Amino acid sequence: MRQFGHLKAVRRHGYVTVNGTVVGIFMTPSSGTVLSAVDEAVLEAGRGLVGDRYYLGSGTFSESLKGKPDAEITLIEYEEIVRFNQAERTNRSPGAFRRNIVTKGVRLNDLVGRRFWVGAAELEGIRLCEPCGHLAKLVSPNVVKRMAHRAGLRARIVSGATIKPGDTVEVRHVV
Repeated sequence: MRQFGHLKAVRRHGYVTVNGTVVGIFMTPSSGTVLSAVDEAVLEAGRGLVGDRYYLGSGTFSESLKGKPDAEITLIEYEEIVRFNQAERTNRSPGAFRRNIVTKGVRLNDLVGRRFWVGAAELEGIRLCEPCGHLAKLVSPNVVKRMAHRAGLRARIVSGATIKPGDTVEVRHVV
């Protein structure tokens, strides 16, 4: 077993594999509305989560992100949501943070510029998904300070698939 950042790795078939898990999937068809947990989501390459606000072009930042691959899907670590809630002495739900996929057991910051798999879908980390003023209005003014460099990852969908909670988040490193 090797360590990659905070990740534990297992050697298999010429790769070192790091696994995390999808613990929740969230979406909404329009901006400003509460994200709902869904049992599964269809990820479409080059577009996003079918039925989500950014897929439909109705998200708060749809116009400024139009045509950019980092508008396709967002991810956030469950561990960071727990850390925020403990620091704020609150109990915000994962959907309150307005990211599509909530993961556990994988450090998303390490995936900027890397390809990885969520279930059968292949994604590529584009950039960190930093907290903004809009999120601060909806969650807490402290979200910008407390979640800086911890609020998730923007990714593009390289190859689509249907995903569900419980699916593996897999990062492969050639050895």
